[in-house]
Amino acid sequence: MIAWRELHIKERNFILILSLLIGLFTATAAFLLKSSIHLIQYLLTESFSKHSVNYWYLVFPIVGILITSLFVRYMVKDNISHGVTRILYAISQRKSILKLHNIWSSLVGSSITIGFGGSVGAEAPIVLTGAAIGSNLGNFFKMDQKTLMLLVGCGAAGAIGGIFKAPIAGLVFTLEVLMLDMTLTAIVPLLISSVTATALSYFFSGSSFTFEFGTYESFAISRIPYLILLGIICGLVSLYFTRGMNRLEGLFRRFKNPYSKLAIGGSMLSLLIFIFPPLYGEGYDTIVALLNGHSATVLDRSLFLGMGNSPWVLIVYLVLIIVFKIFASAATTSGGGVGGIFAPSLFVGCLTGFIVAHLLRMMGLPIPESNFALAGMSGLMSGVMHAPLTGIFLIAELTGGYNLFMTLMIVSTVSYLTIILFEPHSLYAMRLAQKGELLTHHKDKAILTMLKMENFIETDFIVLNPEMSLGELVKNISRSKRNLFPVLNPQTNVIIGIVLVDEVRNIMFRPDLYDRFKVSKLMTSIPASLNVSMPMEKVMDIFEDTGSWYLPVVDDDKVYLGFVSKSKIFNSYRHVLVHFSDE
Repeated sequence: MIAWRELHIKERNFILILSLLIGLFTATAAFLLKSSIHLIQYLLTESFSKHSVNYWYLVFPIVGILITSLFVRYMVKDNISHGVTRILYAISQRKSILKLHNIWSSLVGSSITIGFGGSVGAEAPIVLTGAAIGSNLGNFFKMDQKTLMLLVGCGAAGAIGGIFKAPIAGLVFTLEVLMLDMTLTAIVPLLISSVTATALSYFFSGSSFTFEFGTYESFAISRIPYLILLGIICGLVSLYFTRGMNRLEGLFRRFKNPYSKLAIGGSMLSLLIFIFPPLYGEGYDTIVALLNGHSATVLDRSLFLGMGNSPWVLIVYLVLIIVFKIFASAATTSGGGVGGIFAPSLFVGCLTGFIVAHLLRMMGLPIPESNFALAGMSGLMSGVMHAPLTGIFLIAELTGGYNLFMTLMIVSTVSYLTIILFEPHSLYAMRLAQKGELLTHHKDKAILTMLKMENFIETDFIVLNPEMSLGELVKNISRSKRNLFPVLNPQTNVIIGIVLVDEVRNIMFRPDLYDRFKVSKLMTSIPASLNVSMPMEKVMDIFEDTGSWYLPVVDDDKVYLGFVSKSKIFNSYRHVLVHFSDE
């Protein structure tokens, strides 16, 4: 099949065919995921009364996390959480290879997690599913790594287009969050996948928008100051969301026993959902209620329902939900559930925008709550993901509110500008950036990320003992092709210095001195050492600071492994740059 394809179909045309197939497959996967989640939620919660507290909220979430955790642990046997982060890692390592099970494992895991009440979104799992479809299709047809990277992007674009019915957002998300360069050759396949997935989603579920709402008011210049205020608040809430999630997940990582994580995470999630029922699942019902002016229904099934009609009860309730949403989301994913932060960021953004508008209306200002709720969704997504264009286009396409572009642009831009003052990376990229494994839009840094230390270690250096005489050193120099010699501690193999031929050239031809000098007297200290796991960007910084052309490499125990040459890194850099750039 591959041989026939190579003979009859040009590669460029074949990529377009693959992008079409990816769009069809991802839309089908998105439909299956949404249907599974809604079916499970319907079976579990349809009989719940809206006017009383339901104690099943204390049971369902922890059961869902337990089932998902056992499924991942004993059937998948691999980590499938944080889908977008895993895609970024696959791209960063220049392989763009995702395992075959990622096509289905995230669908099953997130369906159970969210259906039983996990406070996360289905979008990151479907993006991982779409990317895995693209990666495995490319692998099946033996495509090169550069094409694999593009097909992974096609899968992500198709996933967003399919689950949200938002083709432009799918394209923009992939270019803004995952891809490196906005080139024409990349845009066409991405657009095909995104549009195909969206069209098939319309066929599956009709032409309705994800968030249907009644009316909204047109943009007014007089509201610009309040939109800027909302953008700043969204940026600060995004900072809280990003750093809070990262810290909470870090706390959960301290627990090594998975059952301890399950018990703590499941208990925390169940208790929070019992107190705040809107935290159950994706929270889209709450978003629809706020967009359509039914804010009073948000209190249904909660302990706050009988606390009177004061508007402050609703405000306090929504603020507490914003505060505890990150606890519920972190408890879900860290406890063993599967899900993403797409839906949580939309949820928190909607509440933030609504609260700001509600407070301004209480001050007598004619602020439309639905407009600000939409703008808040766009602002939070822009801040959390560091993707303002995605926030703008996604909210416009989710709601059909295309006349609100100015409102969305102002809030998204201000929110993004606010958070980058404090946090240079999105929540997706934060972990990889801390490890130096993040592929960025900065081409020089991106290429350095692709270079790995272990590929540059040279080991053909003759090792010296500090007790060797000058005569023994001269014998080693005569049989070496190098002009540098590492000196190691014979007991620990730790490098303690180096001998340079240029430094001993003036005495190496005087036999009368051969027994007078030892290597310990002739060696010089090393300017710096490099750890074998050190990211290449930091390696180049150390080379620049020391002015050296060779530096020793050691492991975590400081044991000598070899040397790295700056010139060899430069040669590899130039080679990768040529391959990495567009022809």
